[in-house]
Amino acid sequence: MARFNKIETLTAMKKTGIVPVFYHSDIEVAKNVLLACYKGGIRAFEFTNRGDFAQEVFAELIKYSQKECPEMIVGIGSIVDAPTAAMYIQMGANFIVGPLFNPDVAKVCNRRLIPYSPGCGSVSEIGFAQEAGCDLCKIFPAGSVGGPAFVKGVLAPMPWSMIMVTGGVEPTKENLSSWFGAGVTCVGMGSNLFPDMVLKNKEWDKITQLCRECITYCKK
Repeated sequence: MARFNKIETLTAMKKTGIVPVFYHSDIEVAKNVLLACYKGGIRAFEFTNRGDFAQEVFAELIKYSQKECPEMIVGIGSIVDAPTAAMYIQMGANFIVGPLFNPDVAKVCNRRLIPYSPGCGSVSEIGFAQEAGCDLCKIFPAGSVGGPAFVKGVLAPMPWSMIMVTGGVEPTKENLSSWFGAGVTCVGMGSNLFPDMVLKNKEWDKITQLCRECITYCKK
């Protein structure tokens, strides 16, 4: 069962500004990455359902987080159907993220008061997701549907919207400034935050430093 309520989860996402998006089949690598992000100030972390036995890695990661990173809010991403969402919620997922909007997933999450951030690529999709109770909508793939200009365009007639962008987000001052300047609530960042060589060489401190720098850029 989720350890953090809906308000705590959404507040952490907004306050931190960055939600790392990560998957690895090796639980030890996943643990080290989670801890590195935690040391860097991250308080919301998205593990993705992208590989074989991802649920087994996630189950272990949740237990590790509760012990070693007590303030970290861990959720699951790449969820496209309700049964999978229910399984991960039972394992302790604090939030659900998907590349698309599925009303059935929204029902499962709403029943348990778990935040659901579905992937949306148009104003209409965002509107339908909001009607289904999705507070924080994900623009995906953000870099391909219009970038920061699209976010500005959405917020003009719908200023109440809370938007997370994933895809096209880079760990640079220029890139993050453009997204937050457009009005996003937070950004999701994947491979750019975890370079292959850094993972291969187990240079966890570099991930910690990069997280700190990115949070600084977001706050500015």
